[in-house]
Amino acid sequence: MSDAVSIKNQKLFEIDHKIDELVKKIEMLNYVNPNNIETEKAKFFNSKYLTDPKFTYPKRDFDKFSLHKEFFALKIDDIEDERLRDFYEDIIYFYSGLIQCIETIGKGKRFYYNSLRSFGTPTENDVENAKFILHFDSEDENDSLFQPKYSASESHQFFREYSKNYDFSYEIKNSSTMGAIAMVSNTAQALVLNENHTFSQNEINILTNHEIGVHMVTTMNGMLHPLKIFSHGFPNNEETQEGLAVFSEYMSGNLTIKRLKELAYRVLAVDSLAKGYDFSRTFRLLHNGYDLDREQAFYITVRAHRGGGFTKDYLYLTGLKKIYNYHSEGKDLSLLLTGKVSLEFVDDISYMIDNKYASASKHITDSYATNKNTNKTVDFILRNLK
Repeated sequence: MSDAVSIKNQKLFEIDHKIDELVKKIEMLNYVNPNNIETEKAKFFNSKYLTDPKFTYPKRDFDKFSLHKEFFALKIDDIEDERLRDFYEDIIYFYSGLIQCIETIGKGKRFYYNSLRSFGTPTENDVENAKFILHFDSEDENDSLFQPKYSASESHQFFREYSKNYDFSYEIKNSSTMGAIAMVSNTAQALVLNENHTFSQNEINILTNHEIGVHMVTTMNGMLHPLKIFSHGFPNNEETQEGLAVFSEYMSGNLTIKRLKELAYRVLAVDSLAKGYDFSRTFRLLHNGYDLDREQAFYITVRAHRGGGFTKDYLYLTGLKKIYNYHSEGKDLSLLLTGKVSLEFVDDISYMIDNKYASASKHITDSYATNKNTNKTVDFILRNLK
């Protein structure tokens, strides 16, 4: 970046660095995952699925009022570049919404409505897409590929081996308080595995490509830019990031009908929130209505109902379809790997790279090099999603 650009845009970088300091305090997944999932699961099963779990959550370690005040005290009008000024205005409103989400976790409908504003809810088309997927037969559950084999600690070796494809390092941790079976902590630059879960080979194949091949890749790329916002996330980045991650599963040849159905069930679980279903009714919809085994039905329900109603999970399927279409049109996926970015801002990413505010992606998802999918039914489904 030239001295001229640095001086001309001094205010831009001051604001960006201040947002960097503030955003480090508000990583949603640090707060929305219940502390007591396993104990509440046992109680829920003992109640014959009738008594909703009473989840507890990590305490918020920031002052919501001072954080809001600091965001809105930023003098966005001082940014000379009009395009970037508008972009950072969007950033402030986006993170203000996330603060509202975090401050209402565990407060029922208050959290749900804030989640709705930040992440949206499934449309009729999304629900139809989910039900369309459920018409197809899954792979044989008895296949050795799907059998639980590895503890969280035993699984570390597979992630380490896969990561030799990339020029970066990260920590691997285990956690007992997760709704997911694995996730990347962006701020800690760590892969976190659910120590209560036993992993199948198929799950290992999916997670290496999903968590490391995309989420860790975009974490590491995001750190390389003059502007820090690439590390923490553009507005609405969840849909794009999860779409890229599931698309990596597809390109590596690991996306199964079973996995697509899991994403479909998540859509239906989030849609149940919009219908006013409580936890037990959503669970029974999945377990009794769709014959999903009770363990999977429970965890999918937890993901949707945690905090009071977390709508983010439907975005995996919508994101996959958007990235599939984007790739099918021959567009450049590397622009979307530059950090925690959003598809809707792809022109702005090009603009920032051209004007030296950002850098081209150093790390590229290895599965994107060659399409290894051989499942014609998966292709048929992805082509025909609305």
